[in-house]
Amino acid sequence: MTPTELLHHSDSGALWGSPLAAPALDVPSAYQLALAVRALRLGRGEQPRGFKIGFTNRSIWARYDVFGPIWGTVYDSTLRHCEGRGELSLSQTCQPRLEPEAVFGLGATPPAAATLDDLFAAIDWVAPGFEVVQSHMKDWKFKAAATVADGGLHGRLLVGRRVPVRDIAANAQQFDALLASCQVSLSKHGQAVEQGCGANVLDSPLRALHFFLTELRQCPGAPELLPGDVVTTGTWTDAWPVQAGESWRASFGAPLGSLEVDFTA
Repeated sequence: MTPTELLHHSDSGALWGSPLAAPALDVPSAYQLALAVRALRLGRGEQPRGFKIGFTNRSIWARYDVFGPIWGTVYDSTLRHCEGRGELSLSQTCQPRLEPEAVFGLGATPPAAATLDDLFAAIDWVAPGFEVVQSHMKDWKFKAAATVADGGLHGRLLVGRRVPVRDIAANAQQFDALLASCQVSLSKHGQAVEQGCGANVLDSPLRALHFFLTELRQCPGAPELLPGDVVTTGTWTDAWPVQAGESWRASFGAPLGSLEVDFTA
């Protein structure tokens, strides 16, 4: 499948006719396809706003037959901000699912061989987030390379109230422990769905960011993390199917607070 064909499916929300899978496509080649799609999106005027990290929650790897984290691009066309409750359209998404996550806002580009201390210094804020992930492969059946070529499964990102990191932690160790121990309760229309915690994502969202930065910088042609970028660090629960007309809430512990979303067609 060509980059133009991949972009068409993303625009239309249509299932792929046949899956991309190894050995026909390996993960490094899939990232090059995804970067070519990124170039097409930039060429038509979309602007990158950061990245999503997927499959950082080890507890769901076997369920989706993907056994390591992946990443994709977040665009101005897929990103929304709110102060506690927001609205997202599911138009032109494909088999959408919802993930509660911690989102970072970068204030600076981390240095080479960045440590957790370096990352803490580079992060400006943290916020609760809802990522809508999607799959253009029927019934969410795929291999890792296909998920990468499919834009890291990214569909939409809603970012809630932003909390300056220096207001909640004095150093990387405190910040890391705070997010790792943070809990979330996910509910739909007021009915409990699942609980999770920050430690589910590679032991903490900060460590997920650390892993991602190394992977990003090892990918030929990949862009650098820039000041102003957002990075959403992976789901604390399973990814739950969503439909227009539904209302969901993620009640995070301190320091993230709660986030609600209403889905429209």
